Amino acid sequence: MAFGWIDERAASRYRAGLARTLRPRRADCPLLDLASNDYLGLARHPEVTEGAVRAARTWGGGATGSRLVTGTTTLHTDLERELAGFCGFEAALVLSSGYAANLAAVTALAPHGALIVSDAGNHASLIDGCRLARGAKQVVAHADPDAVRKALAAHGGTAVVVSDAVFSVDGDAAPLPGLAAACRERGAGLILDDAHGLGVLGDGGRGSAYAAGLADAEDVVVTVTLSKSLGSQGGAVLGPARVIDHLVNTARTFMFDTGLAPAAAGAALAALQLLRREPERAARARSVAGRLYTELTTAGLDAVRPDAAVVSVRAPSPEGAVRWAADCRAAGLSVGCFRPPSVPDGISRLRLTARADLSGEQVDRAVRLIGETRP
Repeated sequence: MAFGWIDERAASRYRAGLARTLRPRRADCPLLDLASNDYLGLARHPEVTEGAVRAARTWGGGATGSRLVTGTTTLHTDLERELAGFCGFEAALVLSSGYAANLAAVTALAPHGALIVSDAGNHASLIDGCRLARGAKQVVAHADPDAVRKALAAHGGTAVVVSDAVFSVDGDAAPLPGLAAACRERGAGLILDDAHGLGVLGDGGRGSAYAAGLADAEDVVVTVTLSKSLGSQGGAVLGPARVIDHLVNTARTFMFDTGLAPAAAGAALAALQLLRREPERAARARSVAGRLYTELTTAGLDAVRPDAAVVSVRAPSPEGAVRWAADCRAAGLSVGCFRPPSVPDGISRLRLTARADLSGEQVDRAVRLIGETRP
């Protein structure tokens, strides 16, 4: 029977407690949300939703084609200019998702014969970019500039180092100054995925590279998503103008994909403009994350200290994590549940996301419910 092997794989996932299911979310969901990536609470902000509506009414429901044909509107170029200026880079290129942005950056900037050095904790989109790129790949220890340095020294040729700026599982930040120094010793490029840093870290939320003094560097390229702090959808690559021009001409996930929908571009642009006016949202998200961590550890839970807005709580097993998340949900709290293969260290955990619009009372309630439902 065609695809008969699928049934055996499905049974194996269920036995291991690793099966995943879709759970449609109602517009009026009553749960306290610590699962989404809406770090700044902008996804439903009136200015952001109005930006989406206005763009859809002006440009229609879709971009109508690839960016190189009919899919580039003045809205896209306005968003690129705002993103580059806000984050401190020379140029930006908007794509249909953060995943597509990572594939574009890694595959286009690692030619045949190059070495790609990838952090062991990198997001799946960076890993897939490395797999698709034509260069040789080497995975190194997590957040270890010395391991990067050794890998680069052993190669001696064209190389690029690829890392999350803030890792999505535990919310820890990469040692960016150390990585940049290791790259510069060998003339290697540095690609950073700042999906979880934009809007949270740096002056007014300008991102991890800005905070580390790496913005606008000739040897640094940053990818971001518009679907987290900016409450919209899509992704972008930020970097020197000549790098962005290279991507326009070579990145397949840009060249052969329909452009980002105007509504998403309009929402992201409105969110970015709002963040410029209200930079305190970034500090508030970090403050909420710090409070979550302090209260969770005080309650005796095994939480990881956050460097941005992600707080993870270790669970005893995949099955225990699923049951814990389900019990939280039944009690009125929505939390993320990360299990293998989504966790590189194989340790299952609840993943909580701090939001700038969470009150102290809501944080207290979330911690209480997590404590009461622990397996």
